[in-house]
Amino acid sequence: MSDSLNRPVRVLVAKVGLDGHDRGAKVIATALRDSGMEVIYTGLRQTPEMVVNAALQEDVDAIGISILSGAHMTVFPKILALMKEKGMDDVLLTGGGIIPDEDQQKLQQLGVGELFDPGTPTSDIAKYIRQWVTEHRSF
Repeated sequence: MSDSLNRPVRVLVAKVGLDGHDRGAKVIATALRDSGMEVIYTGLRQTPEMVVNAALQEDVDAIGISILSGAHMTVFPKILALMKEKGMDDVLLTGGGIIPDEDQQKLQQLGVGELFDPGTPTSDIAKYIRQWVTEHRSF
């Protein structure tokens, strides 16, 4: 738990689209849980709508998308738009996978949080999420 939060950080981890490789998402979900966060893993083949609806129902602080399919320039903007539609302006959208640096920069300009490349230490990801939530969410 974070110093200024009175409950664990809640994170939804999702795989969107036809990307069928979820080993990395499961590793991240486990690492975040081991760091004291509550993690909801939605499994494979989620739609952006399913992800945002689950995040809303679970009242999460952050959504983490694992993407290896190359559809990141479609998936992240769609999820962002749905989050804005539902008033989820204080929820972090982050993620990782195979995303070229140039595309990472474009997505961050749109409002996506930091994106992580394969091999990033899971402790760095947990630290980033916890820090973002502490700064942007009030309880």
